[in-house]
Amino acid sequence: MAESLPISASPAATEAEPLSLRDTVSRKRLILIIIGLMLGMLLGALDQTVVGTAMPRVIADLGGQNISWVYTSYLLASTVSVPIYGKLSDIYGRRIFFLLGMVLFLLGSALSGSSQDMTQLIIYRGIQGLGAGALMPIAQAIIGDIFPPIERGKWQGLFIAVFGLATIIGPLLGGWITDNWGWRWTFYVNMPVGAFALIVAGLTIPGMIQRRAHRIDFLGSAALIGWSVPLLLALSLGGDQYAWNSWQIISLFATAAVVLVLFIIIELRAAEPIISPRLFKNDIFSISMLTTFLLSAGMFGAILYLPYFVQDAQGQSATNSGVVLTPMMLGFMASSLIGGQLLSRTGRYKILALVGFAVATVGMLLLSRMTLATTNGELVRNMIITGLGIGVMMSLFTIVVQNAFPLRQIGEVTATLSFFRSMGGTIGLAVLGSVLTNTFTSDVQAKIPAPLKPFVSAGQLTQLGQKSQGGGSASLQAHLAQLGPQGLELMRQLELAVKSSFASAISEVFIIGAAMMALAFVVTFFLREIPLRKSHKPSADAAAQTTDGAIEQPVIADIAL
Repeated sequence: MAESLPISASPAATEAEPLSLRDTVSRKRLILIIIGLMLGMLLGALDQTVVGTAMPRVIADLGGQNISWVYTSYLLASTVSVPIYGKLSDIYGRRIFFLLGMVLFLLGSALSGSSQDMTQLIIYRGIQGLGAGALMPIAQAIIGDIFPPIERGKWQGLFIAVFGLATIIGPLLGGWITDNWGWRWTFYVNMPVGAFALIVAGLTIPGMIQRRAHRIDFLGSAALIGWSVPLLLALSLGGDQYAWNSWQIISLFATAAVVLVLFIIIELRAAEPIISPRLFKNDIFSISMLTTFLLSAGMFGAILYLPYFVQDAQGQSATNSGVVLTPMMLGFMASSLIGGQLLSRTGRYKILALVGFAVATVGMLLLSRMTLATTNGELVRNMIITGLGIGVMMSLFTIVVQNAFPLRQIGEVTATLSFFRSMGGTIGLAVLGSVLTNTFTSDVQAKIPAPLKPFVSAGQLTQLGQKSQGGGSASLQAHLAQLGPQGLELMRQLELAVKSSFASAISEVFIIGAAMMALAFVVTFFLREIPLRKSHKPSADAAAQTTDGAIEQPVIADIAL
């Protein structure tokens, strides 16, 4: 099933259009490639939501020590590996690393399901994360290999819609599997789907091997890990396991800063850097990175804290966060699909970005105005508007940066965008989480009934904010029980104080999210718009944007079909 299609590198071919994968495979095979890519992305998207639902059972079975590390190990491995996969896929081809990512992901899934203690689960989740780091960016890069920029919108929009669908069905599926088969099957269920995706992708995705010498940036890769891991650890553990001003967190931030400077120096001197600082000389790239960073920071605040508002502030029952977020995700999916079609039909991306950020800003402002008296209809309306604004932009900037660079750098620029998107989400959650905690604590201290203040420590205030019924310590409950009817009234006042304070704190979070979206809207005005290419032939603008500043030249390549 293998054949070689040589690409001529003769001088006469300098202006020739690069060979398109779409032109070398049948329509049936093209459909199978898309299916394989979507299944691979679905694996990673579903895993996070499915596993999250099962975590209470995991804690009960394996113990609750270091539970945050189950998420942190996955986050670290998946985020740090993204730019490395992207660069290597530009050099050695996409298929080998996409398949490697799925193999590692499935291996981690099988091992996670067999975990006998929390330490094993943390390690195995890290292996899963190493695999997940390859799935999204390389799938997007393969779409870039197949379709010219003008056609990528409708396909990238479809892939982002799959992510939104996974957010809805993942928690429902995870809950059903956990209740009927046990939590271990939330990992094992990946195996049949993953095996099918692996076979389809392995048989259909072409492998490209460029015949030219390369220098792998080992030192740059080590430095990337050396600054991003401490930074992510500090952001994940700060304000939770350690105080922000603790020596542990300060040391992690200091280490990240020092190694980041070394990383920049190394990359400026590297022949083929993992993340080249020279990429930022392209204003389209720089602005896209900044807007994507702001988008992720604000978006994850909405996704994470909306379920808290519904369940803890309003006191409504919800099976899981997936049910709560369904209206937002439906708007998200519709927007990504429609936006992708508009992008492919018009080739205009700046106006779409401006409209998207404007709508997202309005949605966040509406969310920030919610109170305990907000009706379900108002809540659904606000979520749909926010989802409509966010969805159109999730794939848009991927296409924008791909269009601004030659084909040989698609993997690098796509993965770098994904890296900054993950960083934005992590930093955003850290900032918004601190705002939520500090605002809630100060507000509830002012509202809590005076007779109860001696019985509620500062540390218990945050815990109260995460319980829709007020809860409290055993000493507080015992004290209230001794007061009879007066105790019941104090409990009612406590619950009201907790809920109103939590609603106010979440409103502050959404205001910051709206500010991030508004800032991204302003930054987008400076985004230079160049026509989306109708072929793989690099435009004059894209041809000049190689990492070493040289004009892109065709290379001799084999496409193994």
